[in-house]
Amino acid sequence: MRAFLVVLLCTAISTASSAADTLARARETGTLRLGFRVDAPPYSYRTTRGDPSGYIVDLCREVAAGVKNTQGIASLKIEYVEVSSTDRLEALRDGRIDILCDPTSMTMSRRAIVDFSLPTFIDGAGVLHRVNEVVRLEDLRGKKIGVLRSTTTEEVLKATLAQLGIQAEIVPMQTHPDGVRNLSAGKIDAYFADRGILSYHVFNSPNRSGMKLSDQYFTFETYALALPRGDERLRLLVDATLAELYRTDRVKEIYARSFGSFPPDQFTRALFVINGVPK
Repeated sequence: MRAFLVVLLCTAISTASSAADTLARARETGTLRLGFRVDAPPYSYRTTRGDPSGYIVDLCREVAAGVKNTQGIASLKIEYVEVSSTDRLEALRDGRIDILCDPTSMTMSRRAIVDFSLPTFIDGAGVLHRVNEVVRLEDLRGKKIGVLRSTTTEEVLKATLAQLGIQAEIVPMQTHPDGVRNLSAGKIDAYFADRGILSYHVFNSPNRSGMKLSDQYFTFETYALALPRGDERLRLLVDATLAELYRTDRVKEIYARSFGSFPPDQFTRALFVINGVPK
């Protein structure tokens, strides 16, 4: 019986390892599948030309280059797979993508489904509202508040309002542009999302003079690349790639492509320093 259990355990471990060996599959197929979002700029989005783009997508391209070099793949094809905020983790869990390249926050509940890389960014939830209409959260009592469906921001918003005893109508949105458009049109009174995403949409909105982004952070969200659960070799390669970028400051060049010449804030600079792990 004891020998049988040992064999059974070894078989289970072997099966789990082979099922999650992304690098072996990339060598066999010559393809790496990167999941990206079309609606989460400046982190992950589709340009007007139809190309996947964004800060976190660029980090994934660096990882793809690492896969190509370390695995000796002469010509690695990157297959970009569009995912949404509601199906992105399932796409990774079910094997439709190899790496999730979007602003996904690390949480303990999500770690039951997927693994995560070293952190890629620190952001936080903020509120966008029309000018002169909102000063404090209490001003949203009885109002309509938009938030992206099935996100940690939605969970935090509901918990915060309940804790403060503020009765308001939560209006789930399918995309961030939907939220900004509804706010501009007066269909909602405020829109909650990560501040980096809100800043991007305000800057690119034709009605930005009528909207204001609150200075307050309501949460701190730590983003990371979501990876297949149990694929240790892939995670080590991804972490080594990110640590090299942080350690050599090459990440600042990548940062500037999406965020311009503005230097990273103190939280992001600290993230780079802390996670520039030595070889």
